[in-house]
Amino acid sequence: MTLLEQYVPIVGKEVVDHLTRLGSALSGKKVVHINSTRAGGGVAEILERMILLKQELGIDTTWEVINADDVFFMITKKLHNSLQGWQQTFPQNWFKKYTEVNESNSRRLKELLQEADVVFIHDPQPLPLIQFFPKRRGKWIWRCHIDLSRPVRPVWKQLRDLVAMYDASIFSLVNFTQPLPHTMFIIPPSIDPLSEKNRELEPGELDKYREQFGLDPQIPLLVQVSRFDRFKDPIGVIQAYKMVKKYQPVQLVLAGGEATDDPEAKNVLAEVREAADGDQDIHILALPAEADRTINGLQRLADIVLQKSIREGFGLTVTEGLWKEKPVIGGNVGGIKLQVINHHTGFLVDTPEGTALRVRYLLEETALRKEMGRKGRKFVKENFLLTRHLKDYLVMMLGLLDKQGAQLANV
Repeated sequence: MTLLEQYVPIVGKEVVDHLTRLGSALSGKKVVHINSTRAGGGVAEILERMILLKQELGIDTTWEVINADDVFFMITKKLHNSLQGWQQTFPQNWFKKYTEVNESNSRRLKELLQEADVVFIHDPQPLPLIQFFPKRRGKWIWRCHIDLSRPVRPVWKQLRDLVAMYDASIFSLVNFTQPLPHTMFIIPPSIDPLSEKNRELEPGELDKYREQFGLDPQIPLLVQVSRFDRFKDPIGVIQAYKMVKKYQPVQLVLAGGEATDDPEAKNVLAEVREAADGDQDIHILALPAEADRTINGLQRLADIVLQKSIREGFGLTVTEGLWKEKPVIGGNVGGIKLQVINHHTGFLVDTPEGTALRVRYLLEETALRKEMGRKGRKFVKENFLLTRHLKDYLVMMLGLLDKQGAQLANV
């Protein structure tokens, strides 16, 4: 059985046949994806399986990662935060370092990128690469995974001219875009239902995780899975948990890992541990990159999944929770608003107090939790699985490379 055929029981044969027909029109094309890390964060998770599926369809697909030092990733983390609206100074010498690292990578990747039919550049880290390929042969696409709706203007002004050099750009939501002189596509991210993080698990395995982390099966469990990042507001989650605990027993798991492109994670993790203040019912787990199956188990053990972000590009942990039939209480921001349909798949919140109120309500309403869970899984199946994401990419590439080929999207 091919990898694509494994999706038939989940999405149906017609979906897989359509992908095969689209892929045949792109057979032999050279496609390159470039991002900043192979482990940690939603971009790497998506690319890991997306690349394999494109290759299976006969598309010559390659995935490369920017080579850089810690200083570069410190700079691009602050750049990432600035583009999401966090006001901070950004010295000009940082832009110089940012450009120099990309120039160095351009020399390493010169032959590959010069000959590619389609190049996907993911997020700000490798954005400047395009300026070192004035005679590029293929189409270059900037894939922005973050919320660009309210960037720090001086920073965006520096980057906009680079983005404008691309043939197209992709955003997760219409609201995330900025005016640009090329075609912009709206393609939400997705989860892979067959990955270790999302496949079904046996009850015995769930019991193993409960025992491993000392979780009491008789006490309701709240789970937030995210990298340790201030935009994910783990401190606000702890505050909400403490408000709930005044009225009823409850447990909290904050699980995350450190991505190689996020040097702030260690500091945030230390702040989270300080905020927990030794509470035995708060479980702070710094998990390794290969802990996908463990995360799967923790989300399935949860009574409620939290994602109380104050900025969020999309929030694949929300998608994961909904897929596992859990109601999600999420921050009223970014892509979370596309997934958490208030009073149907969960609740949107703005404050720790609001989070605590919704947690208490859902813990009292067992039937409502189950109904929200069923609706959430159906919503993800219809909108946010990898097969839909792959189709959108194939259709977009056909449209950019061959206007007539794009008609296959309707076959």
